[in-house]
Amino acid sequence: MSMIGQHNESADMRLMEKIWHISWLMVLLICLVAMIGFAMLFSAANGSLDPWAERQMIRFGIGLGLLIVVALIDLRFWMRNAYLIYGLALVLLVSVEVLGTIGMGAQRWIDVGFFQFQPSELMKVALVLALARYFHGLNHEEVTGFRVLLLPLLMILIPAALVLRQPDLGTAVLLVIGGGSVFFLAGARLWLFGLLFVGGLGALPVAWQFLRDYQKQRVLVFLNPESDPLGGGYHIMQSKIALGSGGLFGKGFLQGSQSHLNFLPEKQTDFIFTMLAEEFGIAGGLGLLTLYLAIIILGFVIALRSRNQFGRLVALGLTTTFFLYVFINIAMVMGLIPVVGVPLPLVSYGGTAMLSLMFSFGIIMSVCVHRDMKIGRRWVSHAD
Repeated sequence: MSMIGQHNESADMRLMEKIWHISWLMVLLICLVAMIGFAMLFSAANGSLDPWAERQMIRFGIGLGLLIVVALIDLRFWMRNAYLIYGLALVLLVSVEVLGTIGMGAQRWIDVGFFQFQPSELMKVALVLALARYFHGLNHEEVTGFRVLLLPLLMILIPAALVLRQPDLGTAVLLVIGGGSVFFLAGARLWLFGLLFVGGLGALPVAWQFLRDYQKQRVLVFLNPESDPLGGGYHIMQSKIALGSGGLFGKGFLQGSQSHLNFLPEKQTDFIFTMLAEEFGIAGGLGLLTLYLAIIILGFVIALRSRNQFGRLVALGLTTTFFLYVFINIAMVMGLIPVVGVPLPLVSYGGTAMLSLMFSFGIIMSVCVHRDMKIGRRWVSHAD
């Protein structure tokens, strides 16, 4: 009995040590950003928790529990099952073609009765896990070989093509850029990126033919928003008006005219940053950006402190994906890039996006908790 007691005590001590090693500063920052999101969703509903803020709070609470559980799981578990998770996400993406639910002109969701989810959101995390697992098993010389890079290229292009068919241009772009960032971080030669860039430019005329009419319209409106102020250019023009009317300190909480008079479309999802800037001004927008920047810096610090290549690549890849979320959304609502339908992380309303994002933060936390773990180049690994 004493040996069992000692074993249980040792297990409890290891669990407490793992909990202690979680970056609670990052958890606090995540909670602060999420609370800003709750306040904006409360405002979007004209001072009501229903229908968005209350549901978002529940989802965040579930996601926070998921983050802690994922963080405490051995990092080698995520490495061993990286391909399995990627395969599951790929099967779900294929299933969207057959079983997907159509909403707002797109077929992106799978309905399981009590909720709907987007497999593309899971793929964002699964792709980084799978690529990190692949590159972890290669040395620097192998990474520079073109043949070795063909398989991970296919791992990016296949899900990106499936997502593009839904159609979801924004997520497809995120998958390609996020996956490409793992290539870069793993040590792929710069000439490869140059070759892909030139090839991408050459393929633009062909790709244009495959875009949907509304996607072509978004690009044309981006080049000249005033060309269709009541049609395709309406979203971005109203967004710019709201951004400019906020001034330095904004009109005040619940006082945004563009959003509360329903001039601003999609105020609870893609254009929620515009509503925040209208109500709290440039100061409020910069405050949110500061919190995002702190999370991104912490993510990179966690990655660089990891003693194994898998942990470094996973944390760097997921943190870069998070940065892309923030950058693309804010650049979109400011009119710097075409409207592509990318939500603002932790702030925009959305269930699958919230849970997948918290799952990715859980993986980053797992890297933090197991930062001193040494993992061999092959998947059969060992720890200190």
